[in-house]
Amino acid sequence: MKIKTLYYGEIEIKEESILTFESGVPGFQDEKRFTLIKLPENSTFQILQSIKTPELSFAITNPYIFYREYEFQLDEGTKEQLGIDHNEDVSVFCIVTLQETIEKSSLNLQAPVVSNMKNNKAKQIILNDKRYKTKHPLYQESEGKVHVSTNEKNR
Repeated sequence: MKIKTLYYGEIEIKEESILTFESGVPGFQDEKRFTLIKLPENSTFQILQSIKTPELSFAITNPYIFYREYEFQLDEGTKEQLGIDHNEDVSVFCIVTLQETIEKSSLNLQAPVVSNMKNNKAKQIILNDKRYKTKHPLYQESEGKVHVSTNEKNR
């Protein structure tokens, strides 16, 4: 199927690559179907692109690349809604807020996108955890050096 995208114009996607957000995405309740577009120039980031609205897309990434200690528990209702039976079926992404430089960009650890990759059901959940904010620095400062975890664990 062909869709129009914000960054890449019209592209061909496979029906089985569509993620379904049963309740939409917070702030966009009518937007229920998205696809992931890999960036050819940077495998760390992807675009979560609406199938219906070309102008609606989000830069996302695997949060464990940047914060290997990131953790949260899914409630039973979310597990049931997404049909999650095994942890290895789950992928977690976080929305990136891009700034003029990548070093000034931030990551929303308070509202991860959780997806069951076996059935392509997804949901953005809001965590009630004071450790996580909507604007964590994408790159952590550590002794004057930029630190990026190489652990690409995806829960």
